[in-house]
Parts: sequence; C-alpha cells; structure tokens
Amino acid sequence: MSNAYFEVPVAVNEPVLSYAPGSPEKKALKKALKELKSKTIDIPMFIGGKRVFTDEKLSIHPPHEISHTLGTYSKGDSSHVKDAIHAALEAKKDWENMPWQDRAAIFLRAADLLAGPFRAKMNAATMLGQSKNAFQAEIDAVCELCDFFRFNVQYMTEMYAQQPESTDGIWNRMEYRPLEGFIFAITPFNFTSIAANLCAAPAMLGNTIVWKPAETQIYSALVIMEIFEAAGLPPGVINLIFTDGPIAGDIVFEHPDFAGLHFTGSTGVFQYLWKVIGSNISKYKSYPRIVGETGGKDFVMVHPSANAKEVAVALGRGAFEFQGQKCSAASRAYVPKSLWNDVKKYLKEDLDDFKMGSPEDFRNFINAVIDEKSFDKISNYIANAKKDSNVEIIAGGNYDKSKGYFIEPTVIVSQDPKSTTMCEEIFGPVLTIHVYEDKDFEKVLEIVDTTSPYALTGSIFSNDRYATILAAEKLKNAAGNFYINDKPTGAVVGQQPFGGARASGTNDKAGSILNLFRWVSPRTIKENFVPPSNYRYPFLQEE
Repeated sequence: MSNAYFEVPVAVNEPVLSYAPGSPEKKALKKALKELKSKTIDIPMFIGGKRVFTDEKLSIHPPHEISHTLGTYSKGDSSHVKDAIHAALEAKKDWENMPWQDRAAIFLRAADLLAGPFRAKMNAATMLGQSKNAFQAEIDAVCELCDFFRFNVQYMTEMYAQQPESTDGIWNRMEYRPLEGFIFAITPFNFTSIAANLCAAPAMLGNTIVWKPAETQIYSALVIMEIFEAAGLPPGVINLIFTDGPIAGDIVFEHPDFAGLHFTGSTGVFQYLWKVIGSNISKYKSYPRIVGETGGKDFVMVHPSANAKEVAVALGRGAFEFQGQKCSAASRAYVPKSLWNDVKKYLKEDLDDFKMGSPEDFRNFINAVIDEKSFDKISNYIANAKKDSNVEIIAGGNYDKSKGYFIEPTVIVSQDPKSTTMCEEIFGPVLTIHVYEDKDFEKVLEIVDTTSPYALTGSIFSNDRYATILAAEKLKNAAGNFYINDKPTGAVVGQQPFGGARASGTNDKAGSILNLFRWVSPRTIKENFVPPSNYRYPFLQEE
C-alpha cells in the first residue's frame, strides 16, 4: 500500500567517460567490441514478453565493414503487428494501474544498469551497428539515454504534483491518465537514445507501446530490450517488431485503439502518416496524439566580430561528427568576407587532421555513413556539385563503398545562397558555406530565415551583443534550439530540451516535461463534501 509521498532521486546528467589510453572504460569497450564481433547472433522480435523468430532472416553488417556479418534479424509480417497490438492492449490494465513509483523504479533501474554493467555492450553495439566512434556512442547510447530515463522520472513527479486549487467544502484533484489505447513508436537509426526514449517516455506514464525501429538500428535495439527486461519491465509494455513500414501502418492506423504516434524520421514520411491518421480520424476512440521530430537544414550564422578559430572548430565538429547524420548537424554556414580566409585556413587544417575508418580504431574521427542508400544519395549531391560552376569544393569530395560506406568530410563554397546544397537536407558529411559582404549581415539574416522549410537548430557566432540580439530576434522562428557562440549540435537532456517547428516537427521538446504532457489524458475530479439539499438559489426570493 502506498501511504506516503515519495521523492525520487534528484536527476543529474550521466558523466561522459573519456576513454583515454589505459582507462578502464576503454579496456572494457575494446573487450566488448571483440566479443560482439566474434559471434553472429539471431535477433528476435519481442512480443508480449516472448522472443519471436521467423524463417525470413536478414543480415546485419557494420556500415564500415560490409564484408563482416554481425548477425541476422527475423523479418515480421502483418500477423506480428496484430500480435504486438494485442499484447500491448492486454498489458495495459495492469501496467497503468501499477503505482507510479514502481513504474519509476523500473526506469531508474534501467538507467543504472545502462551506466554500469551494460555500458560497454551498449556502446559496442552502437559503434558496430551504426558506425559511431566511441565518444559519439558514449554521449548518445549511454549518457543521453540514462538522462532520458532519470530526468523523465523527475518530470513525471513534477507533472503529477501540479494540482488545481480547492475552495471551502470542495476538493479538486487532477489525475494524469495514460492515453486510451496503444502508442506506436517509429524510431531512427542515428540515435540509440532516441529509439529507446520514444518508447520509454510514454511507457513511464502507463502507456503500452508497439515499437518499429529503423532496420539499421536493430543491432543496438536488442540491447535496449535486454536492459528493459533486466530492469523488470513487464511483458507486453514495449513490443518490438521488425516489419516493413507500410505493412505496420496499414494495421496500426486502421485500429480503433490507436492512441498516439511517437516519431523521429523524415519529414516526408511524417507528413504522409499525418494524412493517413487524418483520413482515419473517425475510426479512433480518441483523437490520437501526434508527436514528431523530423528533418533539419541547420545553420551557422557568423558575424564579422566573431573569432575565426572558434567558428572553424564549431563547423568541423558541428558538420562532421557522426558523419553529419544528426538532424541537428551544421549543414549550411554564412561567413563574412573579412573572416573567410582565416576560417577557411583553420577549417582545412582540422579536416586534414581528421582520420577516417572503422570506429574500432579509436584514432578515427570519421566513420562510415549508415547504408548504401544513404551513401548513394550523399555522393550524388557531391557529384552534382562538382559539375556546378557556381560552387567550389575546397575540402573532401571523395567517396568509396568498396569496403564500407565512406564519404570524406566535404566542404562546398557556394556563390549562390540558394543553391541546392544550401537548401536541401543531405544528412551526411557535407557542409556548404556562403561567403557574404560584411555590410550585408542583416540582409543575410533574412536569407537564413527563408532558405529552408526546416526550423530545428541554428547558431550565431558574434562578439557584438547588438548583432547577437538582432540575430536572435530575426531568427526566432528558424530554430527550436538556438545556440550563441556554439555549434548547433549536442543538446543535453535537462539543459537544452530538443525539438524544432516548421517542417522539423511538432516541437514537443524531448528531454523536458513538455513531451510527457503529450502522453497523458488528464481527468479533473471535483469532490463536494456537503452537497446542496435545496435547489433554490437566494436570487429567487423577493425583497
């Protein structure tokens, strides 16, 4: 019996380990990498707490070493989608009625298991399956995911504590019910933490989930499910399926108990799903919650007062960490002519020092892009740029997929601020820079704001406070996460809640209490201690 108001541990950000030479974490990670590569595994779906295997097996290969097979996964069909929905609905009653502190304990335990015994395995799986270097894996698959679990528990208690006022003889209460039905989570390849959080955030509040991950993230998705199981998550709360999107969508979006979509992926897919949901709106018990984070064409705007070296470092890290496959990656930059020569010099020096190859070699800063489809798309942009007389490639420009999907960090300088690579999302290691006349700073701000349909992240580099204020005002709708004198990547849970608007999504801010509010259906309860016994009001009496 719960007979006390429980205070959860105060959330703090998980420390990022250094993986310096000789460190215990580096030794553990190298051991985990060796162990995972030494065997091939058969990855099942997880439905109703059971491991489900099928006869159709698809192989998994490291993007940086396509000749090596990490394992296979079982391809599902429509029957598995139906089974997952049934399992989620079957688990719903017991899960939502579980005391909140017990749900919280499961995810707090998951965080500690991840930070401890599962740390090396989770990092190794993300490095091998998604070609992330050790640092990128650490900040994503371990630290950010731990933060999601811990901070969301804290936000959950803060939300539950928000209660209405009461008056004499009346007790007003607010309860935060989970949504009526099941949540469909569609998750991307590029962040292991996002994949887990899109399931965990609604689940923490009593919802049950059908989860369809990107096929290129399945290898680390297995470890996520292992952590959930080890933490004591009941069967059926989160159900993992490996089916084609249209097969899953045809069943999920026709189901009357579909209650919400938690999505991270492409803008085109999200807009299509929104249309499908809208066309089926009369079939649902409730209006579904639609939460999505999609694309970006993220910018770095540089004022003439900025420090050229700081700008160059921000561009190098912001554009090329994880091969530019972050929805927040710096993809376009606007540099004043007075700083350009220095920025160019420092940026090229850094790029010349980058090493590219397998993440298993810790000296490599750059690794492979995720798959052949992505490689072909990105390399096609570079090939077309080479033919364009209005642009110049000043760094990189080469690519090779004979052993892995490797693309050199590529910097394009465009005379036209509306050229193709200045406008379109590439999602790879390609940065396009437009050099402008110093006097046109304010005019260029207008160009930055109107060039892209997206509004995810962006930054201003300036040591002139008036210019900084002007940029922040002019670009207030151009980025949901806006940075001053910093790269536009690296949002930290609890510090910079993440999300953008316009074509970048619904801006429901993962890593904040705002996101959790989307997964509850509040009920107001008014209790009258002494109900009236006469219908007459005083105004009915004569003077």
